[in-house]
Amino acid sequence: MTETHTPAGATRVLVIDDSKTIRRSAENLLSGEGFEVYTANDGYEALASVVEHRPDIIFADIMMPRLDGYQTCALIKNNARYSHIPVVLLSSKDSIFDKARGRIVGSQSYLTKPFSREDLLGAIAEHLQTDAQAAGEPS
Repeated sequence: MTETHTPAGATRVLVIDDSKTIRRSAENLLSGEGFEVYTANDGYEALASVVEHRPDIIFADIMMPRLDGYQTCALIKNNARYSHIPVVLLSSKDSIFDKARGRIVGSQSYLTKPFSREDLLGAIAEHLQTDAQAAGEPS
């Protein structure tokens, strides 16, 4: 697990992917934008990171060994302490079935790999705005 330190109050993002290249590129892109980024290479490591760092948003690859993205998302969403955290699934698959299965386990949205800088930042902006509106804060 790696950690990038950024100013206090920065949005905390957890990126879960078994590909070191994907983790590193997402981490570099997001930390460069001022986000506090944590990474995990599988679902088990991710669950420990969720407890330790309480991220504001999670990006999770679907296809991972041991505990896949669907299972990881379901475990997070079924825990009352963490169920409010938006989970965005990442996959190279783009079928309606994959997206529907993601919704069933509680994923807020779905990004297809390869994703762009705009895709990641757009997902974060969308979910942070939704959270702020739910909390009654002006957007």
